[in-house]
Amino acid sequence: MTTASLNTVPFVSVDNMMKLVLKIGIEPFLKGLADTIEADFRRWPQFDKRERVPCHSAEGVIELMPTSDGDLYGFKYVNGHPKNMKEGRQTVTGFGVLADVHTGYPMLFSEMTLLTALRTAATSAVAAKYLARKDASVMAIIGNGAQSEFQAMAFKALLGIKRLRLYDLDAAATEKCRRNLSAFGFEIVACKTAEEAVEGADIITTVTADKRQNTILSDNMAGPGVHINAVGGDSPGKTELARDILLRSDIFVEYPPQTRIEGEIQQLAPDYPVTELWQVINGEAEGRRDDRRITLFDSVGFATEDFSALRFVHSLLKETGLYQDLDLVADPDEPRDLFGMLIRAEAAQKAA
Repeated sequence: MTTASLNTVPFVSVDNMMKLVLKIGIEPFLKGLADTIEADFRRWPQFDKRERVPCHSAEGVIELMPTSDGDLYGFKYVNGHPKNMKEGRQTVTGFGVLADVHTGYPMLFSEMTLLTALRTAATSAVAAKYLARKDASVMAIIGNGAQSEFQAMAFKALLGIKRLRLYDLDAAATEKCRRNLSAFGFEIVACKTAEEAVEGADIITTVTADKRQNTILSDNMAGPGVHINAVGGDSPGKTELARDILLRSDIFVEYPPQTRIEGEIQQLAPDYPVTELWQVINGEAEGRRDDRRITLFDSVGFATEDFSALRFVHSLLKETGLYQDLDLVADPDEPRDLFGMLIRAEAAQKAA
């Protein structure tokens, strides 16, 4: 990848992100993204970590998610507005920036609505690789909105899951999910209730959008040996699981200070014991203890995963050329003469 001058920054638009994913292939892209996420979890202590910075309203939330590994800095702007769906808009949208820590110059500006969906699914599958039973073959997905197909594709790519049981309050959402996945080799059962969906499931993914505390999964729905991938609870006051399920589960999280505010474990005492996923990946903590334990990945999404996603996309740009040069940074020939650059621009306009 080359740029004409220091003031141009590679920009990956929605159109180019779609072309990039399709050029690489959906499953290979998810595998590569998952590998990058896992690699960054392995060097977790290198990262600057903090809770995301939220701006809550009655309608939703807008957040900034920053992190750095000391050489690169990344942040994501993201929102979560469940009411948007009724207005024909996305519930979640986002964009992100990757920058050089040593100069402060941005290296990448990218859409992150599609990329967030991909990285969320890839992270779920990475966690399940360490926490689900090795013989897991059936996944229930409760909540068949915008994230559901990405989850299915990531679990297929990383764990070989091909048997799906789908449920959503809106039957049209389930039909949409079934139709979108029909060409990818899945065996799909559309279910009429959440209870029906979890019958025979080895992995249960909950991924609903409603910004309230709900019991999507009641205690009797989580049997021995199941792995629960709880994705939908991601803000204060929004949960999906009955509290009793948490008390029967081995709980794994990304970054405890954030998850205790936003995840399922906000229902528990502030000092309730949980295990950090990076420790399991690094072999510093035990994951699944036996085939009868319930494991729960209380996923809220963390900035390092977005950093990994931006880093992965940036690594693909040179070979694919799927970006535009964006004139984003004012960079005069003489660094101290920013005003002079403006005056010279005026002179050039008059001369033209």
